[in-house]
Amino acid sequence: MSSSVPTRSVLENIARRVMQERGLSPDFPRAALAEVELLARRPVAPAPVARDLRDRLWCSIDNDDSRDLDQLSVGEALANGATKICVAIADVDSLVHRRSAIDGHAEQNTTSVYTVAKVFPMLPEKLSTDLTSLNFEADRRAVVIEMCFTADGVLTDSDVYLALVRNRAKLAYNGIAAWLDDAAAPPPALAAVPALAENLRLQDRVAQVLRTRRHTRGALTFETERPRPIFVGAELTDLAAERPNRAKQLIEDFMIAANGVTAAFLAQRNYASIRRVVRTPKRWDRIVEIALEHGATLPDAPDAFALEQFLCAEKARDPLRFPDLSLSIIKLLGSGEYVLEQPGRRPPGHFGLAVKDYAHSTAPNRRFPDLITQRLVKAALAESSAPYDHAELDRLAAHCTEQEDDARKVERQVAKSAAALLLARRIGAQFDGIVTGAAEKGTWVRLFRPPVEGRLVGGWERRRVGERLRVKLVHVDVERGYLDFVAV
Repeated sequence: MSSSVPTRSVLENIARRVMQERGLSPDFPRAALAEVELLARRPVAPAPVARDLRDRLWCSIDNDDSRDLDQLSVGEALANGATKICVAIADVDSLVHRRSAIDGHAEQNTTSVYTVAKVFPMLPEKLSTDLTSLNFEADRRAVVIEMCFTADGVLTDSDVYLALVRNRAKLAYNGIAAWLDDAAAPPPALAAVPALAENLRLQDRVAQVLRTRRHTRGALTFETERPRPIFVGAELTDLAAERPNRAKQLIEDFMIAANGVTAAFLAQRNYASIRRVVRTPKRWDRIVEIALEHGATLPDAPDAFALEQFLCAEKARDPLRFPDLSLSIIKLLGSGEYVLEQPGRRPPGHFGLAVKDYAHSTAPNRRFPDLITQRLVKAALAESSAPYDHAELDRLAAHCTEQEDDARKVERQVAKSAAALLLARRIGAQFDGIVTGAAEKGTWVRLFRPPVEGRLVGGWERRRVGERLRVKLVHVDVERGYLDFVAV
């Protein structure tokens, strides 16, 4: 590998190769780009909507560099401590029509692929970051999910309808989280809109109540570390650990609630839908063993509430190792999958979220199942026939599961290659780390800085998970994302 090649280009080439190996297309077909160009030159005015909600204090909260804005939120205080929360979802279907070339590419990949080098969007950027994005001060059509909660988080009423909305402030997770935690002043974009800070505090209070209520019913507490690349120009200079924060949790809580309302809305109108589920874990016996290794006892039968109590206790007892414990449990629970839910038949539910009704609906710019759900919702609102039959939905559910799994594997592969690339010139350097896995297939260690994982190829004997040690880097393979260490 030539040192003159920018590291971003090296990683982008790896991303393209791995995507193609897994049946994902990194580029849009010419026909799709031609459709986008036509839309940009002669935009089609979407059909008018009855409700104009542009005067409300809508705002978006996303990553600092996000440009594909799928949802807005706003709160309204009601009597007796109740609150109305509204979530607006970008009306992508109004411009991305079924069986168009754009739709065909979206159906092939089924998701945007977020690699450390580049985002490979599901929809062309002229759509996802402009025409179908809920951009700052832009008037946009949206599917609005309205939810009324009591002071203790009980959903008492809900509605789904089309409306015209306007984003009053484009906010970022880190800045809003620091402000919510009283660790920083309000970001300028927040301070510039009168009464928005008070509204966000209201939203945060509701989100905290919803989160607490969900966890008392068995939703699971996890905390994983995702390396975030730091580039200076086109050169990768560092990897930083990205962790949950209060603003991310606020959006997560509202999206879970909105997805539940959407699923119930379709079921009440006898429309089939695609649900996202994590079934009862088949590897519960191994989860029980891990709990015993930590001095805890879990029931023989899967029990989300008991597992949640164990996770919370471990997070408080050993926060340093908790991300590794979280990752182990997540792997044993198994990945989620999309399934067809037919009218009148109860879905298996989502074990990790402690919810029964969960239809992905809140990110139609980024996920094809959400776009499918949006088309079903709009058909239900119009009282027209469903745009997909049961056989189509069943096929698409299986396809979306497979493609989304492959997309996540691509993201992990490129992240590992980025770690190898970052450390390629530090062969012989020593690092502090912690053992994250010790089994017949290998012993693994996670470095504290940078937050990357590699294999222990020397001095691995009798190592135990959770053991801290100092290691020396002896080999890297950028293409395959391998890091090899020996214990010092």
